[in-house]
Amino acid sequence: MRSNVLARTLVSAAAVAGLAAGSLAAAGTSFAASQPAAKAAVSSRTVGIQAVNNLGLDTAHAANWQCWMARWGYNPGTIDGQLGTNSWKAAQQMFNDQGLGAGTVDGVVGPNTIRALQRYLNQYGYNLDVDGVAGPATKAAFWDFNAYC
Repeated sequence: MRSNVLARTLVSAAAVAGLAAGSLAAAGTSFAASQPAAKAAVSSRTVGIQAVNNLGLDTAHAANWQCWMARWGYNPGTIDGQLGTNSWKAAQQMFNDQGLGAGTVDGVVGPNTIRALQRYLNQYGYNLDVDGVAGPATKAAFWDFNAYC
């Protein structure tokens, strides 16, 4: 116990001496512990990132969308309720084949893909503004459309 009090006193004295000498660096170094060497956060291997964008769907509704596309002959990958790159590539291809203007088939859910989805849903009786924004009305229609496969 006495050694802890002595250690605290010495550390405090070093801090006061550093501050009195006008050097915050000296005061700071009296407290500093050695830092472990930093490790690289990324390996040298190329890592592919697959973003999931379910547009507000839970996994059951998203799996229904994947099932729907598979029934129409488009391959969304594994039917797992995760709308990733493969699912959106299948949707974009389906939209383009129907002339709905999804643009590049790259699996990225941008404004062109959203507009194509809105046009697609409008073919099934939804009355969506085709604005390329996945707002509440678009998400609600997409949810309703995917209630079953």
